[in-house]
Amino acid sequence: MANARADGRAVGRTGDRAENRTGGPAGGQWCPPEWPERIRALADGTLAPVTPKRAATVMLLKDAADGYAVHMLRRRASMAFAGGAYAYPGGGVDPRDDDLHVRWAGPTRAWWADRLGVGERAAQAIVCAAVRETYEEAGVLLAGPTPDSVVGDTTGPDWEADRVALVARNLSFAEFLDRRGLVLRSDLLGVWTRWITPEFESRRYDTWFFVAALPEGQRTRNASTEADRTVWIAPREAAAAYDRGELLMMPPTIATLRQLTAYTTAAQALDAAPARDLTPVLVTTRLDEDGIVLSWPGYDEFTLHLPNGGTTT
Repeated sequence: MANARADGRAVGRTGDRAENRTGGPAGGQWCPPEWPERIRALADGTLAPVTPKRAATVMLLKDAADGYAVHMLRRRASMAFAGGAYAYPGGGVDPRDDDLHVRWAGPTRAWWADRLGVGERAAQAIVCAAVRETYEEAGVLLAGPTPDSVVGDTTGPDWEADRVALVARNLSFAEFLDRRGLVLRSDLLGVWTRWITPEFESRRYDTWFFVAALPEGQRTRNASTEADRTVWIAPREAAAAYDRGELLMMPPTIATLRQLTAYTTAAQALDAAPARDLTPVLVTTRLDEDGIVLSWPGYDEFTLHLPNGGTTT
């Protein structure tokens, strides 16, 4: 695969590139060319940070003969945000995701509120967004007719009609579940980490990352209009491709992939979720005479130096 750059291809080994703290190429780290200008505008007060929108994304896992794999999609290069980058199914919270008549199984809303560090209605909205977005973008539904069951194949034309209605926001997730007599299975999710988009970005998200196992009888498909490719790939393989500059990713994506390499089965990863630290990760910026330094606390590998001059080198 060709190396890509900040314009939608992975950061290459030659030509314009962002550099990490050791001065070497930053692999496939996403680094848009407009960042330096926006960072300076934020520093001098001419740019006001936008309020991040709550969002959820799901690392969908399945076991394989030689370990386990995670489902990833490649965002279309034409996308305004992270075009060309590999990511997981996910998206922003729909205002109706906090509808209190959502049928619910698993830990209570109060338990999720405590775990996510938000109010109960917000907690329901975040969990609903995780389940809804996984269905909208991957065709996988973490719900069942009873609190201890899960639906099977969801690929028929009637399912597709409902999925399209959800994407168009013509149907709320609560209405969708009620229409089909389904219960949301919050117990099939484990929350993994939380990242907040940098303050200098024009589109900002406060995103909770979840893990879940692919339910038996269901299969993924590229149901998203925002993606041009989907893959099942071993976390270690995906991380190695990023390091070679072959797969473009944002810091939270490659960070979570590296974390997943510590486990050999989907069940092990799910079992590890309750102990995960959910302190939000937010980039810090520092301007000096040589340029701009970006740091993600706790993740030194992502530290970038953007030289003066308005373009990354």
